[in-house]
Amino acid sequence: MKKHIYIVLGTVTFVIGTAGIFLPVLPTTGFYLLTGFFWMRSSKKLYDKLTQLKAYQKYVTPFLEKRMTKKEKQRMFIMMGLVFLLSGILVSSTLVRIILATVYISLVVGLSWYLRERKPVQVNPENKSL
Repeated sequence: MKKHIYIVLGTVTFVIGTAGIFLPVLPTTGFYLLTGFFWMRSSKKLYDKLTQLKAYQKYVTPFLEKRMTKKEKQRMFIMMGLVFLLSGILVSSTLVRIILATVYISLVVGLSWYLRERKPVQVNPENKSL
């Protein structure tokens, strides 16, 4: 049962991630990472197909291998900022705006720290770690 749930969740995140290629407010890399997480735990065949896709190679592999250029990092942070800013404009609660700002700052700091380390992450389906 768990395997089927992971396949369904992986399929949903894959569709959303693929839509993110064409819609700038959807984070393709994040959704493809989730797809990899779900499919790695449910279907080696689906996971292997995902990792061979050109879109995966373009958006996820540089992130996992920490090979993002400065321009790509800036674009990622700007797009994230625009999404959080739009969300902050659309809500009327000051508390929610503070939470959104805190989450955005935390993401920028955390991702900057992660991407600054030069050791690439090794993805090993047998260990089921991502």
